[in-house]
Formats: sequence, structure tokens, C-alpha cells
Amino acid sequence: MAVTAQMVKELREKTGAGMLDCKKALTETNGDMEKAVDFLREKGIASAAKKADRIAAEGTGYILTEGNEAVILEVNSETDFVAKNDAFQVLVKELAQHLLKNKPASAEEASAQTMENGATVADHINAAIAKIGEKLTLRRFEVLTKTDNDAFGAYLHMGGRIAVLTVLEGTTDADAAKDVAMHAAALHPLYVSRDQVSQEEVERERQVLTTQALNEGKPENIVAKMVEGRLGKYFEDVCLLDQTFVKNPDQKVRQFVESKGATVREFVRYSVGEGIEKREDNFAEEVMNQIKK
Repeated sequence: MAVTAQMVKELREKTGAGMLDCKKALTETNGDMEKAVDFLREKGIASAAKKADRIAAEGTGYILTEGNEAVILEVNSETDFVAKNDAFQVLVKELAQHLLKNKPASAEEASAQTMENGATVADHINAAIAKIGEKLTLRRFEVLTKTDNDAFGAYLHMGGRIAVLTVLEGTTDADAAKDVAMHAAALHPLYVSRDQVSQEEVERERQVLTTQALNEGKPENIVAKMVEGRLGKYFEDVCLLDQTFVKNPDQKVRQFVESKGATVREFVRYSVGEGIEKREDNFAEEVMNQIKK
């Protein structure tokens, strides 16, 4: 498979490795992006492979809770200046109210729905675009529900650059639920607990760690034990309940939640612009500069 400049760029953004290393990794793995990430990690070139691309787009995250229902959403704009615009903020709140009331299954379904002013969501956004002068999009949202015995935790960081909504079951302590949301905003877990991590992903991580340890020259008879220890660190990185609680380094999040007589049912974390590339760098020029060196 031919390795393109775009593929090299994507791998570079995922791993932080140099362009020439990324090209070699893709060549060695016949263009398989996941295998190329593993190749770089096994060589110690990429210390932490992130699945999410860099954050580049502007806009805001927002959370609206009403009784036992809540919605978290992300609306994008082209510039941070517009994201702070009053008209943009009004649009975001109007969209949140519509989504919570009508509960569409997707952004595409939402765009065709009619708002209280008689316009479709798509037309309402277009009217805001005409007024504000930038492209605006309802990118994503999720509606969560709870019972009277549960608690929502809503947290917006930096005015909505990061938005987190949690659901704690077995407690009505909204402050505790918000503390968990703040933690998720800071440490970016991917799962609530280990049982949510697929066996395929665990085995893939185990294989990467095994190859990495062997490449470090570790004796084969201790590699398996080392890998299991490093696998525990991996779970700490990606699982909310395994992480050290940001407000108390002597506690795991699991211990904090259990002290409230609760469990974490789910959480949603949005980081504005996650996976969207705002602008194109002059990649060809950068490649040429590397070659000249």
C-alpha cells in the first residue's frame, strides 16, 4: 500500500513522532494506522499514543439539566472570538432546550426538526450564521436520564472548552457528582471501569507492552510480570474508577464514589474541536525542510 503524506501527517498527530519515523512505521506495516502506532510505541518513539486527534476547532460545550433529564452538546464556530459572542451563546442555549425537549437520535435528525419559532433547527442555525458571519455547526450531543435517587454532575471548564456530564447512582449528592465530572475533565478517562475495555484492546496493549519490554532488553523470564504491572498503569490511564482522585491523591475515584454510597453509571466528556483540524499547515514545505536537513 502506498504511503501518502496525509497518512504520515495523521500518524504524526496521533503519536508526536517525527515525520521520517512515521513514514518508516507506515511502510513497515503496509499502511495500517493502528499497527504503525504500535510499531512506534514498541520502538519507544511514541511514548503515549492518543487515539484522539489534536484539538483545533473553536466553539463551546454546554450542559442543560432539567429534573431527571440532561443534555450535553458541542456547537462549533470558526473562531474563539465568535464562541464568546452573545448571539452564539444564545443559539447554544436554544439548541440545548430543543434537544432536551425533543430528544432526536442524531444531529442529522435534529437538523430536520422544527423549533418553537417554526423554523427547522438547520434553518435556525443558518439564520445565526447570517447574523454572526461564521460557519456554525451542531456537532454532537447526548441526552442522559436518571432517577430521583441519582445525581447529575455537570462541569464546564474554561467556559465550555471542556464539558463533562456524569451520572452517579445511589446518591443525590450533586456536589459529589460534579467532583467526579471535574476529575474527568482533568484526567480524560475513556471508560468508567476495566470491564468496559474490550478484551481485544487489552490483548493489543499487552502485546505492545511485551514487545516494548523485549526491545528494552529485559530478560524474558520477567517480561510477563512486568507487562502485567504496566497493564495496570494502562488501566489507570483510561479507566475513571482506577484513577487517582484529583481532589485527594490518597484516594482512587472508586473509593471516593463508594464513600458516598454511590456508583458511576456513565459519563460523557466533550473537548471542543476534538478530532477536527482547524487549518492545514504547509505540510509539503515541512517535509522538504526535513529532507534538506
